[in-house]
Amino acid sequence: MRQARVTILYNDNIGPSYFQMGLTWPQEPAVPGQFVMVKVSDCAEILLRRPFSICAVIRSKGDPVGIELLYKVVGRGTKLLSKYRKNDQLDILGPLGKGFDLKDFSGPHFFVAGGIGVAPIRFLAEYLADLGKDLNSCQVFLGGRSRTDLLCQKNFLGLGVPVILTTDDGSAGDQCLVTHPVELALQHSRPKGIFACGPGPMLTCIAGIVQKYQIPCQVSIETMMACGMGACLGCAVESAENSNRYLHACLDGPVFNINQITL
Repeated sequence: MRQARVTILYNDNIGPSYFQMGLTWPQEPAVPGQFVMVKVSDCAEILLRRPFSICAVIRSKGDPVGIELLYKVVGRGTKLLSKYRKNDQLDILGPLGKGFDLKDFSGPHFFVAGGIGVAPIRFLAEYLADLGKDLNSCQVFLGGRSRTDLLCQKNFLGLGVPVILTTDDGSAGDQCLVTHPVELALQHSRPKGIFACGPGPMLTCIAGIVQKYQIPCQVSIETMMACGMGACLGCAVESAENSNRYLHACLDGPVFNINQITL
């Protein structure tokens, strides 16, 4: 982990309220599931940094030169972030947290993302592809409230991974929760594991599904953080193994084995 002053390469509006931001990045390797803490303003009214999952590594001639963040404008901090332009600078801390455990990755896996939770899942898929892993037998499940909330579909298709879409309003894909086609697929095939990131209710449903079908699963938790380094204790997650103990998303996660935590 390091603190760095980085330059914005681009800050593109890719849909209603959604932005992709490219940042120059020191030669500090990151793994899928890790995040950065961004200082969005020097004003006294917004003192705390904001956490953002790393969405991708930016490469030039094969060499890493930056990272990409994917974010949605939902409050004052992200609204300020959306006003930054190319060549502006930001102060960030990172990479932080524990990423996905990939040491035993092989064979078919399911990637499940809800809304902005697609960010670490995209990084994960591209990282595995860079390692030479065969993703043709994998499947991606993307869910959102409407079609404008379905992000990074082209990135997955470009890796040769089939994508199943769902929306709450039926504007794209099937009109259902993203967990519905996941369970249907499990009735016909059993992947070696599931990676998921999204809203709490989605992950709670995933927890029930993987317990029913006995499928290993890792989840990336979306939560607010004040420091990202374990000092504020604001990102506590209840431990499933010890009801008197709490884990912290910034240090113990944000990626957890789904059996470690209570969702």
